[in-house]
Amino acid sequence: MPAFIYDCPDEQVTIALAEAFADVSHKGDVYALFGTLGMGKSVFARAFIKHLTNAPEVPSPTFTLVQTYEAPDFEIYHFDLYRLKNAEEIWELNMEEALSGAVCLIEWPEKMGAYLPKNIIKINIEPYQTGRRIKVLVPPKEKERFLSAVRKPDVLEEEE
Repeated sequence: MPAFIYDCPDEQVTIALAEAFADVSHKGDVYALFGTLGMGKSVFARAFIKHLTNAPEVPSPTFTLVQTYEAPDFEIYHFDLYRLKNAEEIWELNMEEALSGAVCLIEWPEKMGAYLPKNIIKINIEPYQTGRRIKVLVPPKEKERFLSAVRKPDVLEEEE
């Protein structure tokens, strides 16, 4: 799976990266945001949503588990699965409809277990020096579409 790696020394670089991905997103994209508490998953999701919807506020769905937003070309589902007790609970959140007909931003996707789709955009966020390192893995058939986005903020390196 093609991967792009970024060093994000501050929140602004993470925001720029999220906005770049928002610009090339289309219905059916699923962004799985991996990382421990405080890594920037919500920063990424909020920036992505605000960029496409101009929403004045994008609250974390930590307690509601899901928030939806209308973008010009698709609906956006923002999931925070941290509080799920078991993977089957995703079906109570309208996950099936979201995965097939919207753009999904999923924080704590590992909570989905085997239900996590295979052709997703994986975003791994981890600490690096004084900021974060973000590794983005895209399905091979989507590499060209995302290549223009990943070049906007300077990409650190590209892996195959």
